Formats: sequence, structure tokens, C-alpha cells
Amino acid sequence: MTARRIKIYFDGGCRPNPGRMETAVVTGGAAVVVRDAGIGSSQDAEWLALIAALRLARDLALENFILLGDAAGVVAQANGAVRARGGAAEHLARFRALAEGGPAPAVRHIKRTQNLAGIALARGR
Repeated sequence: MTARRIKIYFDGGCRPNPGRMETAVVTGGAAVVVRDAGIGSSQDAEWLALIAALRLARDLALENFILLGDAAGVVAQANGAVRARGGAAEHLARFRALAEGGPAPAVRHIKRTQNLAGIALARGR
């Protein structure tokens, strides 16, 4: 029997863009929401959320997990399908450094309506 892959949802946003960022990570029915993640762009916020999701997986010592987010550009950059430039390259370097020493993180794009982290962010507004 194969163990079920644990789903970790991530989402980030900011208002205005650029502006005050917020992030959310959801797994196992529990949400971690950060309402003041600094000042940056919506892409920065998505990257911070992805990094927070991977950090959570590492803190929980998870080996069979998938990171799910609705930011197609960030997902493509994290998977190496699209080149990360500028600030995104710095975020990618942090993501890869955190990924070292553990199983390679699977990062997948999902629809915004399926993203539980996005729903958690929206509920607090």
C-alpha cells in the first residue's frame, strides 16, 4: 500500500501591488496566515508563501508531500520550466537551498478556486 501524499497549499498576495504582503499555508485542515510579510509585489508574496510551505514540510519532517499553488509563473520558475530573473531568482535560490538535503519538492499549479490557502487569505480580509 502506498502512503498518501500530503497536500500543502500556499498562496500570497498584496494590496496594493506592490504593497503590504500576506501569505498563507494550509495543510491537514490547519492554516498559517501571515498578514504582514513586509512590502513587495504579488510575485514576491507568492514566493514567500511557497518557501513557507516548504519550510513547514521540512519542520514536520515530511517526505511524501506536494506543494500546491495558483501562481503559474512561480510554479513554473520553481520547477525550472521558466527562468527566474531579478527578485524571483533570489527567491528561487532560497527555495533551492531549503530543498537541499531532503526529497525534491513537487510543486504543482492548481486553479485559484481549489487553493485552500487562497481561501484562508480571503476569509481574513
